Amino acid sequence: MIEFQHVFKSYGRGRNILADINFRVTAGEFVFVSGPSGAGKSTLLKLIGGLEAPSRGSIQVNGQRLDKLPARARPYLRRAVGVILQDTHLLYDRSAFENVMLPLAVTGQPWDSAASRARAALDKVGLAGKESMNPIELSGGEQQRLAIARAIVNRPAILIADEPTANLDHDTALRIMNVFRDFNRVGVTTLIASHDVELMAQYAQRVLRIDPGRFADSHPTPATRPAAATAAAVEEQA
Repeated sequence: MIEFQHVFKSYGRGRNILADINFRVTAGEFVFVSGPSGAGKSTLLKLIGGLEAPSRGSIQVNGQRLDKLPARARPYLRRAVGVILQDTHLLYDRSAFENVMLPLAVTGQPWDSAASRARAALDKVGLAGKESMNPIELSGGEQQRLAIARAIVNRPAILIADEPTANLDHDTALRIMNVFRDFNRVGVTTLIASHDVELMAQYAQRVLRIDPGRFADSHPTPATRPAAATAAAVEEQA
C-alpha cells in the first residue's frame, strides 16, 4: 500500500529533512510514527499524501508512483488518501457542514447521499448539532475534529494524521482514536504521527520510530506482536 525506497527530502540547498528512508506498509495496517519534534514525521506524512514531492528516491502509494506522477494526476490520488494535518486548513467562510461536504462535492457525489455522509461524519467525531456553525465559532479541539470528519467523509483507502489528538482532552482523544480504529477494522490503512506513548500501546499494530532524518527502528507493539510478525511484506531498512 505504501513503499519508500531510498527517499531523500530537502528544501533548496539545506540539509536533508529525510535521508535514505526505506520502509513498506501493507494494506490494512495501523501504524504509528513516533520521534522527537523536528525529526521529519510531518514531512513523511506530507510525502505520503502527495502534498510534497521527494528530492530523490521512489514513493509508491496505493499503486501509484508518486515521484513519477504528473501534477494533474495528484488530485485523483488524494481522493484515496485522507489527510489530517496539524494546520487544519479549514474554510472559515463556510459552515462546518459545508467544509465536510467539500470533498464529496469535488468528486461529484449526488447531494442527498453526500449530505447524509457529511452528517454521519460530523456525528462520528462528536459534532452533531454544530453543522451550521462557522469553524471560527468552534474551539481548537472542535476544529481538529472537523478536519477529521472532512478527511474520513470520502471513505479513503489510506488515512494519515499528524498529531490528531494533540489539542484534545483524554476522553475525546480516545473517541477519535476509536474512529480511526473503526476505519482500520474495515480495511483502511492508517498512519498516525504521535508522541502519545499510551495511545501507541493501545492502538498501534506497529511503531516506526524516526530520529532526525532517519528511521531508528520499527517494531510491532507488544499487544499485537504475534499478528504483526506474520505480515509477509513488512520491510524496513535503517
